[in-house]
Amino acid sequence: MASQASSAQGTGAPVELDGIDTNEPSIARSYDAVLGGKDNYAIDREVRDQLLTVAPELGALARDNRAFLIRATRFLAATAGIEQFLDCGSGLPTAENTHDAARRVNVDARVVYVDNDAVCAAHGRALLDDQDHVRFVEADLAAPQRLLSDPTVRTTLDLDRPLALYQVGTLHHLPDEDDPAAIMAEYIDALPAGSYVVLSHFFHPGEAEPELSALATRLEATFLHSPMGTGRFRTHDEIAAYLDGLDLLPPGLVYLNDWWPDGPQPTQLDPVRNLMIGAVGIKR
Repeated sequence: MASQASSAQGTGAPVELDGIDTNEPSIARSYDAVLGGKDNYAIDREVRDQLLTVAPELGALARDNRAFLIRATRFLAATAGIEQFLDCGSGLPTAENTHDAARRVNVDARVVYVDNDAVCAAHGRALLDDQDHVRFVEADLAAPQRLLSDPTVRTTLDLDRPLALYQVGTLHHLPDEDDPAAIMAEYIDALPAGSYVVLSHFFHPGEAEPELSALATRLEATFLHSPMGTGRFRTHDEIAAYLDGLDLLPPGLVYLNDWWPDGPQPTQLDPVRNLMIGAVGIKR
């Protein structure tokens, strides 16, 4: 995909952009490395290598997360009639993005992508340059009021009408001291009635599933002690608290592959693919 941050000829790394410290890993670029992408630096690949040592199938979980987002988008655009989308922590562009899925149903859908990564911002702005009513905002998703007051957000979206807020694979990169529950409460309080929240999060199953719990604990330790330094695996109750004030659509807060699957699922998934859960909720 052409972008002003496209890969340098023959290097397999993104072109240097002003203000990027290539010795500091990026969440978005590290995921890109896990998925075999080229928009990453050596430090991001170091994070990838540490994670894949613990969970070689981690890329499948990342793909499950993207597939969940696309299924949720199709549902919201086609069934719920949502026309506006605020995609927080959107990361690097992929083969199918939120606006692509929404506009297959409604060509007038409006989308704002949000990320605080400069490479994501460069890619996003280049990709969306010729798109009406689809914009990219470089901002911190952990500051809801500042984000919702951003001029680009306010001119692209009508915040008095129902919209869909996405926190897909974002909150597990916020440490407990940032109080993700309070951040989500601030977002939900600001949303008009009839709005939806789409959320997915790394999952720690606890004592009920000791082997899966051990894998979650090892992966969390690897995330936290890697150069990235973030990646919390939280319990079902902890994640459910981020959706307080919403009515969850069936089937509730479940494994990603169990949320409105596109067809029959494999009877036996790699264990790492059960380490993320997601839900869609509506504000009444």
